[in-house]
Amino acid sequence: MANANTPMGLRPVRYLNGAPWNGQVQRYLLPATAGTDYFIGDPVTLAGDAGAYPSFVNGIPTGGMPTISIGLAGATCIGAIVGFEPDPNRLDLIYRLASTARVALVADDPNLIFEAQEIGTGTPLTSAEVGLNINFVAATGSAVTGLSGYVLNNATEATTDTLNCKLLRLVLREDCEGYGAFAKWEVTLNNHAFRAGVTGV
Repeated sequence: MANANTPMGLRPVRYLNGAPWNGQVQRYLLPATAGTDYFIGDPVTLAGDAGAYPSFVNGIPTGGMPTISIGLAGATCIGAIVGFEPDPNRLDLIYRLASTARVALVADDPNLIFEAQEIGTGTPLTSAEVGLNINFVAATGSAVTGLSGYVLNNATEATTDTLNCKLLRLVLREDCEGYGAFAKWEVTLNNHAFRAGVTGV
């Protein structure tokens, strides 16, 4: 059975000390000036600004709340979106619609381990890549599931400390039978805004 193609961006699973992820998040602001859709699992980075004071988005005070933008390949990130504060006028909307102000819930602890899917093209990663760093590659998320389309780019693995993620181990379960296209990996955000990147092994 082949690996299932079920991209989800970056999904937090536990901390480096082995403790399960406890659901802790921080609120960040996606301003209306951000002209693209955002999805659960999208990697994000600080945008160098904050909400005006006083200001509110869907009833939530956003004065001084840091703004974020989409994470880019090879650039510093702070974490991944795991949800959004509800929009009372669009309770059916499970992702952030382009050009609308929304408060995102971001898992931003630099010690988090995430699960991510490998891209389905190119030369698949092998056991020899464990410990190396790797970039992700952008892909459009799903308006049906609300999940990110971001995947790991298997053409970028190297020791370079500025690559987005560090490969920790392969995930083995029913939808991930082993190395190959669409394999699931556990990774950390190596190039993190709150911690310097580490050279891959």
